[in-house]
Amino acid sequence: MVLVEGISDRSAIKALAERRGRNLAAEGISVVAMGGATNIGAYIGKFGPLGRDLRLAGLCDVGEEGAFRRGLERAGFGSDLTRSDLEALGFFVCVADLEDELIRALGTATVECVVDAEGELSSFRTLQKQPTWRERSTHDQLRRFMGAGSGRKIRYAGPLVAALEPDRVPRPLDGLLAHL
Repeated sequence: MVLVEGISDRSAIKALAERRGRNLAAEGISVVAMGGATNIGAYIGKFGPLGRDLRLAGLCDVGEEGAFRRGLERAGFGSDLTRSDLEALGFFVCVADLEDELIRALGTATVECVVDAEGELSSFRTLQKQPTWRERSTHDQLRRFMGAGSGRKIRYAGPLVAALEPDRVPRPLDGLLAHL
């Protein structure tokens, strides 16, 4: 079972697995969106060694790494876990967040092409003109754009993963799928 913060993370993992010819459901692997990283303890309790004793893995944002670490430590997966320890257990951390990882892997020009293909380039250009965002990098503007608007992270997860070159898959996603 793969534990992730939200639906966009689940969508990205499933999309990448499909691109690689894997059917996670057929392999008996569920990808579960927990509704936020702070729910990790409850999910590990229910599905980990003290619960159903399923093999667990996961993906989180760097800001939520502490919550994942504490949840794993409380469940008996070790103490004073380092990032390397987390990865050995199958838990991978995105620098900033998944959207940041995908934007860096694709490059801003490619992400803008994806936004255009989704029919939202004019909305993105509007954000770029706002005083708060005018002087920021295109990378930061795209991260904000992905995080703004109802369901945008979820809607873009699949198209962004589809645009990835096979050798440019972000390390946390690549590591997670290799671990499964």
